Amino acid sequence: MGRGARQGPRQAHRTRTDRGRRRARSGRLHRRPRRGLPRPQGSEVTMQLGLIGLGKMGGNMRERIRRAGHTVIGYDRNPDLADVGSLAELVDKLEAPRVVWVMVPAGGPTQSVVDELGNLLSPGDIVVDGGNSRWTDDEKHAKELGEKGIGFVDAGVSGGVWGLENGYALMVGGDPANVARVQPVFDALKPEGPYGYVHAGRVGAGHFAKMVHNGIEYAMMQAYAEGWELLEKVDSVDNVREVFRSWQEGTVIRSWLLDLAVNALDDDQHLDKLRGYAEDSGEGRWTVEAAIDNAVPLPAITASLFARFASRQEDSPQMKMIAALRNQFGGHAVEKK
Repeated sequence: MGRGARQGPRQAHRTRTDRGRRRARSGRLHRRPRRGLPRPQGSEVTMQLGLIGLGKMGGNMRERIRRAGHTVIGYDRNPDLADVGSLAELVDKLEAPRVVWVMVPAGGPTQSVVDELGNLLSPGDIVVDGGNSRWTDDEKHAKELGEKGIGFVDAGVSGGVWGLENGYALMVGGDPANVARVQPVFDALKPEGPYGYVHAGRVGAGHFAKMVHNGIEYAMMQAYAEGWELLEKVDSVDNVREVFRSWQEGTVIRSWLLDLAVNALDDDQHLDKLRGYAEDSGEGRWTVEAAIDNAVPLPAITASLFARFASRQEDSPQMKMIAALRNQFGGHAVEKK
């Protein structure tokens, strides 16, 4: 007996309808959102924000938040980018209770900023770590700041160099009251529509979710790179770029990463200008470590991380594609021949 017969005609129809909706929705997800100014979603409240770190992502985030009508006071070690000359001046210019968003590299730089903010901010203020910190660091920072009455929220941010116009996907962790305080800024940053934002759980959950997101990204890029190399290798296929382009519509592997791969191949059809070398930014390693700690098998993600290690030993054709994709979506540096 078929599944639909076991479920009954009404349930079977509902199942088919739900599947159709999911297919239709999945077919839209790889397309870029409509461009334009972000509009407040769910709240018309405007607020002040201190933003520390105005690099590739931080600078664009400042602009997107301002476009939504909020006040952003930015600090960066590069005075040409900064609105103020020091963290102390940034804190002084914000009205209490303050919200300060940290957008600096993970590890020592983030710890240094959190330590300084802990001495400058007041009880009732909130620190948001929007960098790529390890989730275990979030727990430490929340405890340190909490002892001084300062709230803490972690926010995994995805969007790269396209985020200013398309919006940033946000994965947030923290106490619901603290998250609610920052919600107008989250609404300004996220893409338009119902997707692209989640309060994933308690402190650390946002960065953990972003870490897994990046692990999946590693595996997806590796799969595209391996397919590209195989197509390039055989004599029967003489237009690999157009094969990739043909996959952009009507296939189960269409995605934004595929769109970016086509962009890269349009710029350099055989990626001859690139060296087959790709760095890893940390999240891939942390994902594999978390899998080991939790006894969860991650063969595809683990293999994709190890493939990047292999790229540093020889000029790998697969890593040319990885390097090209990282440059396309995140503006990451590539090594030229």
